[in-house]
Amino acid sequence: MPSDARPRAQALWQQIRHHEERYYVHDNPEITDAEFDALMRELREIEAAHPELVSPESPTQRVGGRPVEGFAAAEHAAPMLSLENAYSADELRAFHARLCRALEIAEDTEFDYVAELKIDGLSIALTYEDGRLVRGVTRGDGVTGEDVTPNVRVIRAIPLQLNGTVPSVEIRGEVFLPRAAFDKTNEEREAADEAPFANPRNAAAGAIRTLDTAAVDRRGLRAFTYQVVPRDGELADVVTHRATLATLAGWGCPVEPHWAACHGIEAVVAYCDRWKTERRSLPFEIDGVVIKLDDLALRATVGATAKFPRWAVAFKFPTEQVTTRLLRIDVNVGRTGRVTPFAVLEPVLVSGTTVQLATLHNEQEISRRDIREGDVVIVEKGGEIIPKVIGPVVDEAHETRPRWVMPTTCKFCGSDLQKPDEEVIWRCENVSCPARIRRGLQHFSARKAMNIEGLGESWIDELVTRGLVHDYADLYALTVEKLATLSSTAKSPDGTKDVTRKFGEKNATKVAAEIEKSKGAGLARLLFGIGIRHVGEGGASALARAFGSMDALCAATIDAIEAVPDVGPVVAKAVRQFLDAPENGVLMSRLASAGVDMTAQNVAATFASQPLAGQTFVLTGTLPGLTRDEAGALIVERGGKVAGSVSKKTTYVVAGADAGSKLDKARALGVTVLDEAAFQALIMKA
Repeated sequence: MPSDARPRAQALWQQIRHHEERYYVHDNPEITDAEFDALMRELREIEAAHPELVSPESPTQRVGGRPVEGFAAAEHAAPMLSLENAYSADELRAFHARLCRALEIAEDTEFDYVAELKIDGLSIALTYEDGRLVRGVTRGDGVTGEDVTPNVRVIRAIPLQLNGTVPSVEIRGEVFLPRAAFDKTNEEREAADEAPFANPRNAAAGAIRTLDTAAVDRRGLRAFTYQVVPRDGELADVVTHRATLATLAGWGCPVEPHWAACHGIEAVVAYCDRWKTERRSLPFEIDGVVIKLDDLALRATVGATAKFPRWAVAFKFPTEQVTTRLLRIDVNVGRTGRVTPFAVLEPVLVSGTTVQLATLHNEQEISRRDIREGDVVIVEKGGEIIPKVIGPVVDEAHETRPRWVMPTTCKFCGSDLQKPDEEVIWRCENVSCPARIRRGLQHFSARKAMNIEGLGESWIDELVTRGLVHDYADLYALTVEKLATLSSTAKSPDGTKDVTRKFGEKNATKVAAEIEKSKGAGLARLLFGIGIRHVGEGGASALARAFGSMDALCAATIDAIEAVPDVGPVVAKAVRQFLDAPENGVLMSRLASAGVDMTAQNVAATFASQPLAGQTFVLTGTLPGLTRDEAGALIVERGGKVAGSVSKKTTYVVAGADAGSKLDKARALGVTVLDEAAFQALIMKA
């Protein structure tokens, strides 16, 4: 090993962690993404050449790609207690009075408190031994949680190695999803025909318990830390909570920066009042303030009940609820046919915005809450984001109003709606349904799909209404002349009259050029845009990267599709069903005839020059040093393909322990069989 390899790798470790901390903890990056990627690439190259330098603490080991086999139970170093709640200034003062009585001192004594923003996320306990992250556990029941270490390791705000000399400790904190990442997650879920999360807390909880670490990494989780539980003895120099937070920051742990030292309970009340309104300026959700006694010795004196520490309290912001009249319950039809009910309300101000529409989730929720058209209903914003109807204000007339019944025919096309017995969602299965076409065209034209600027919702509605567009391929038959004839009617800004807008030749020329440009968007955007159920942006990119062309994807078996990294059995089945539908085959042919590029040109060219290009691998049995996903990723990264079954076209079968019938078939067909050592040698050579 060259004498400079080890010190260079260690220097890169330190640089990368520094820049991760600047970006993910302080939101203040010092270098560009490209410069950061270059550092990571250099470290990967050094580690590839010198595998003995790789350790679990290396930044290159953060991102996993294999599913976790399930979560084992793990016990906390000390119970993770809940916090008693306070909902008013008087209840905060009552908390202070209880502390004074417990310490047998006058109730007008002014303690030093620390007030911290209460992050709306998921509690986590992180165990470090000799400064190395060895375990991450959810709160669970407070005594025992789930060991989610692989998922914690991919949260880039959490250090894998603490700065300095650190004793064995359990560090506690909160994992959360920033608002921007939450919005992106919901966009992807809606694109994949999945129900959006109601709030970032649910999204964070769902992510941390996902069995696929690569999916956790994509979600964009962050974390803040706030407590240290020593595993052996005490931290002698840390005698206040303020010192605890400073110690955590010194170790390189993320600490939420808006905490405040408050002398006396009235300073605490003022801090809580301030953040009732200022919380909306934060890039993440909070649902209150946590108030803690600063002096750790006084905390020990006060102690805890079986459920709550006596030295802390959570001030909860009141969820703003308003009442308004439910005018009617209507339904939407999504681009995949999903039919969902929503509430049409008399306009009402909720958390600073006017709300006229609110979610009702599904037919079962409407029935369970007994929500009826004409009711006065309670409305709030779930997680301060999505308006939802909580339930009715029952009056004398409530029982006289008829219960709402889910329609059984589509109001847009008249087709019968379908609901499989095992599902709660109704669907319109008519692919020519105007509502499905409208929503589908909006998605197809969106920035992350085919990126056709200028083709907004109102113009798409006009195209469908006038019968100019029935599917995606029809867009490419539009001319400047046809587009120029479009017009749309909307209310004037003051709402007093209807205003008709004409599209005009200038706009028509721009949009025609955008449509023409979109032909070269490439396979990944096309796969995302055509709206295959369960295929989001990441899945579309993975499929394009693996197959390189629509023709190759259409010819792929379901096993071959499932073998693609980031594509599981549900997605593979949905892709195969979509491609097997005759009408979709016709659509793909028409798009190709219109000149739409159905290849991943750059990816295909790159893969064609890769050392394993044109070679097909089948993985079977258990490899001691690799999971199948890891082995598959190594193959795909070098231009090869992974198939699920052995045939005469198979180049290699990589066989581990308990290989079974695939190994037998490979031998019968004369296919070359590699054990793990031979496979690793091939990969290294490639």
